[in-house]
Amino acid sequence: MAALTAGAFVALDTAHARSDGKLEVVEIVTTKGRARFQVEIAATQAEQRRGLMFRKSLAPDRGMLFTYTKPQAAAFWMKNTLIPLDIIYIAPSGRVLSIVRNAQPHNETPLPSGGAILGVLEIAGGRAAQLGILPGDRVLHRIFPKT
Repeated sequence: MAALTAGAFVALDTAHARSDGKLEVVEIVTTKGRARFQVEIAATQAEQRRGLMFRKSLAPDRGMLFTYTKPQAAAFWMKNTLIPLDIIYIAPSGRVLSIVRNAQPHNETPLPSGGAILGVLEIAGGRAAQLGILPGDRVLHRIFPKT
């Protein structure tokens, strides 16, 4: 099992991961404007299993992006995660499919995507609401189509 913040019920892949440790930009186009995040790409299975576990804070403009090579449903939990997170499930089209808002630390309840996804973005809990991020919003990153 791979992890996003503590664990995923599907295996994540590394086809789109960066192994050099550099941050990448993810932008979300909302009705309020653009939200921009500097994200870590989980490059190895160990990094994917660890996700954002054990971190005591996450800057409001930072996050972690997990990617898949093919669309699939996913579910994540918050075991060993110390801070609340917003988990944004992203459809293959590059649109936000669903959002788990303020996922609670240490909770092992599965948090399902609600459909097939190609990526998952984790950001600080409450940021999606602050920025007006909603299902249907467009996510801009190299793994998603430019339409």
